[in-house]
Amino acid sequence: MTPTVAATPPLPTPITPRAFSCVCGRPVFFRNSRCLACQRPLGYDVARGALLALEQAPSRAGLPAWREAGVPVRRAARYARCANLDTAAACNWLLDANDVAAGLTLCRCCRLTRTAPDLSQPQADVWWSRIELAKRRLVSSLIRLGLPVDPKPAGGGPGLAFDLLMPPAEGPGVITGHADGVITLDASEADDARREARRHELGEPYRTLLGHLRHETGHHYWQVLVEPGPWLAPVRALFGDDREDYGAALQRHYAGGPPADWGQHFVSAYASAHPWEDWAETWAHYLHLVDTLDTARSFGLDGERVELSYERFSPDLLADTGDADAPAFLRLVDSWMELTGVLNELSRSMGVADFYPFVLSAPAVRKLHLVHRIIRAAAR
Repeated sequence: MTPTVAATPPLPTPITPRAFSCVCGRPVFFRNSRCLACQRPLGYDVARGALLALEQAPSRAGLPAWREAGVPVRRAARYARCANLDTAAACNWLLDANDVAAGLTLCRCCRLTRTAPDLSQPQADVWWSRIELAKRRLVSSLIRLGLPVDPKPAGGGPGLAFDLLMPPAEGPGVITGHADGVITLDASEADDARREARRHELGEPYRTLLGHLRHETGHHYWQVLVEPGPWLAPVRALFGDDREDYGAALQRHYAGGPPADWGQHFVSAYASAHPWEDWAETWAHYLHLVDTLDTARSFGLDGERVELSYERFSPDLLADTGDADAPAFLRLVDSWMELTGVLNELSRSMGVADFYPFVLSAPAVRKLHLVHRIIRAAAR
């Protein structure tokens, strides 16, 4: 009698898909603005989470000049390409007909950049290109997760803005940080050699442009999602009291370093500096794992399909949360640990640093779960 083989369960659907195909059948990727096989123009529609092949549309007053290729003309959505396509930012995002009717020329991601680097300075164009590419990946995830991503009005008010500043030749440098919805980034973080030097100097094993941006949006969403509502008390109970003197806490951290047992309580050493930094680092880690798993699943990979077994986190770890979605969250984290275990081994095979140089403790997982719940609640 032939033994019955259990069917492999389907992979969870990616929230932000990362694998795409041109109408010619060749694979194309999130950053592409043109298919390298057939030379057809491409554009990213963030609302659909799709990279689309484009073709010129017949000219009609008030309508964008491009339409989706490979679908019946009557059903083909019409688009405009972002005005930053032909700048150093090289943006491949699209604007829909409503955007065009409103007189907009920049996509949802580029509209968030309040200050671009001064392109008269050396390397500014290269650094801007790298920053905007990382920002597009970040913003696509935030939008697809259902989070509010609105540009800050010119006169001030709620919203998000990015100031990408070139470091001065003399005098004080640019301080990367967040204040009231404005994320300031030292554009020289896009210089690989400088960033690597800072990584060693500060003892940060994972320092990337995308990591910086994810971390700073954590501070923004603290103000948007946590501070004004019912999540503040549970966040303080788990992350600590954010009313602790922030400046003094950072001075203490940089003078004496993290506590010896930081790995038993936090996702990173820097997270131990202050509850705000713990939240921002945990937020960034949540975005890391969700987007990486989305990418893996987009290409048919998943931690549950690799030949590597880890001890799984128990539901008891998340007891008394009242969260009906807890099993799905635990599956997410378990898949992450299994996938990164294999990716670390692949990195070692190439003789480079581990892909994911962290170990998630039980307290860190509880904090990630709270971030997960807050994001899901905001999306609903």
